[in-house]
Amino acid sequence: MEQDFLRYTAQTSPLPMGIPVSRAAGIYLYGPNGERWVDFISGICVSNLGHGVPEIIQAIQQQSEAYLHPMVYGEAIMAPQVQYARRLGEILGPRLESVYFLGSGAEAVEGALKVAKKYTGRAELLGFFGSYHGSTHGALSVSDGQAKRAAYAPLLPESKLIPYNDHAALAEITEKTAGVIIEPIQGAGGMVVPDEGYLQAVQARCREVGALMILDEIQTGFGRTGALFAHQTLGLEPDILLLAKSLGGGLPLGAFLTRQEVMQVIRENPVLGHLTTFGGHPLCCASGLAALEVLLGQPILEGMSAREKLMKSCLQHPAIQDLRGRGLMYALLLPDGDFAETVRQKALEKGLITIGFLHIRNGLRLCPPLNISLEEMEMCCEILLEAISETAAERA
Repeated sequence: MEQDFLRYTAQTSPLPMGIPVSRAAGIYLYGPNGERWVDFISGICVSNLGHGVPEIIQAIQQQSEAYLHPMVYGEAIMAPQVQYARRLGEILGPRLESVYFLGSGAEAVEGALKVAKKYTGRAELLGFFGSYHGSTHGALSVSDGQAKRAAYAPLLPESKLIPYNDHAALAEITEKTAGVIIEPIQGAGGMVVPDEGYLQAVQARCREVGALMILDEIQTGFGRTGALFAHQTLGLEPDILLLAKSLGGGLPLGAFLTRQEVMQVIRENPVLGHLTTFGGHPLCCASGLAALEVLLGQPILEGMSAREKLMKSCLQHPAIQDLRGRGLMYALLLPDGDFAETVRQKALEKGLITIGFLHIRNGLRLCPPLNISLEEMEMCCEILLEAISETAAERA
């Protein structure tokens, strides 16, 4: 199987993790020979409720028996799409009640950038250093990562990056700017949390000059920071909200949400201004809605504070430079990249899955399922501490 994996599936790196997954349940991934690993990254913030959730499986089974793909997005009335969109609209309010479902986060970014340009009649798009919004050309144009950007240049014209968490740089947002895309916590940059008041200043500047604020909650959404959505606790009212990852309850689903006035620009002049064949697939919408109802119907968010405190109290070691983040999305910062990679490998051998970051080498991503028990959390932290101690001893 491993040789076929390397030969027949496209590889994204020279050294993939390569664990053979045969099934998954709760916080664990299982191999064909009894191996077991804790998914301490939740499939990179996709499986926020862990694996094998009965309500999600039941919703998928019921929808699969009804129908799969009857029509391209936006034409047929499909109950799973309508019900999920209505539920999101009820939660998020009229400024974000119009939902355009797509197949991924990058697709959501592409749609949002197009809408911002058409609604404002402007061409300039701004992103931030340290950000990541996807690997398609438009998303890459407003994401950091100079090596990735240079490899596929030229990117979108009139797109640029400005420093994150820098109030003076907000002067770069002007009457020429169509949209400003920003994460409430920078994921690929190593869980960078902005200073208090900064995101509000970005929003104020956007409103001052008539630019649209596009808030990327693809990673932070659905409870990851401790709130259902990060912007709800920050007093933010984004013009466009981006969702994906856990939006589909483990199935591929993305969306951008905005008010009706903004969304209508893609309906005409020309008609079909943005198209997707599989976006909002009924199976994915049924799965996502079931996941959302589980998250809201169980005391998961109420228990986030205790899990966050336990992680912070457990992960204490002289080699840990910082534990940066919020809720259950953290960057464990270590002395250097080689140290971090050794810890990652040792943790994997001990049955714990972590992963690094795109823009920093000395960090490990810690994003366990939101409903991980305190006992499971303590066990995972102990594995990490063992791996760190062993790596430090080898360096001594």
